[in-house]
Amino acid sequence: MTTGVVLLPNPAAPNAVDDVIAAARAASAVVVRQVWFAQRFDLDAITLAAVVGAAVPGLGVGTSVVPLNPRHPLIVASLAQTAQAASHGNFSLGLGLGAHEPERVAFGQAWPDTITRLREHLTVLRSVFDTGAVHFHGRTLSADPAWDVRVPGGAPVPVYVAAMGPRALAVTGELADGTLPYLAGPRTIGDFIVPTIGKAATDAGRPAPRVIAAVPVLVTDDVSAGRAIAAEELDFYTTIPSYQNVIAREGVDSVAELAAVGPARSVLRQLRAYLDAGATDLVLSPLRSQDAPPQPLWEVAAAL
Repeated sequence: MTTGVVLLPNPAAPNAVDDVIAAARAASAVVVRQVWFAQRFDLDAITLAAVVGAAVPGLGVGTSVVPLNPRHPLIVASLAQTAQAASHGNFSLGLGLGAHEPERVAFGQAWPDTITRLREHLTVLRSVFDTGAVHFHGRTLSADPAWDVRVPGGAPVPVYVAAMGPRALAVTGELADGTLPYLAGPRTIGDFIVPTIGKAATDAGRPAPRVIAAVPVLVTDDVSAGRAIAAEELDFYTTIPSYQNVIAREGVDSVAELAAVGPARSVLRQLRAYLDAGATDLVLSPLRSQDAPPQPLWEVAAAL
């Protein structure tokens, strides 16, 4: 079992990349074993993972997560192999399915038939990473490059998908190495995600998948204020259907209940519930409003 942390770039830093490298070194010194980077519209998460992986030898690096759209899987495969070579085998590729309305606003279009696109993306990535070649013509995309797609030192690349619905979990269990769900609580992981993805992997003859639970965390002695921060920052996810479903499945009254909030000992207890439910790994995602230094969260990660 590995517990990692999401590193959030400091917007006030004079150089964002230098700042993240320094934070990664500091986290590693506290015995954090893996750091993850989110893909937004500023820094490129795979590139950042490559740079950090090269700068901090032995530290696991990964993306949590890079949306499929609008990226072509050949481009993702090239970036991921480069990151794997740069990190000397310590890179993990986390992918997300995206959300139609935010994509429409950002890119001026949305990509329908999400599950077909996921299957076809993973089919291309699986072929590149496993065989070093790809010749694929699907319904939503094709991949038939004229040149070599292999990067020496760039494989294998473990692939995880932020899959939480039944069809996404089925495709992920068949073609990926595991799932990386965010805001899926212990009940959802134990009663639904673990058995669903596990059956799909077994049926496909693949190894048991990893279930990497990504959990929003705030280490604080003021639990009431911490819950208020969690409610404010996580409210966005209540507008996205896939997250609405997973929040409803957990049976909570508020999305804030899916954050691990409180003093370090309490947070550790809340996080261990995910492991007891069947999660194989954890990713601790700090809430952005956290003004305190990140060391308490890193120490929690190192203690698990």
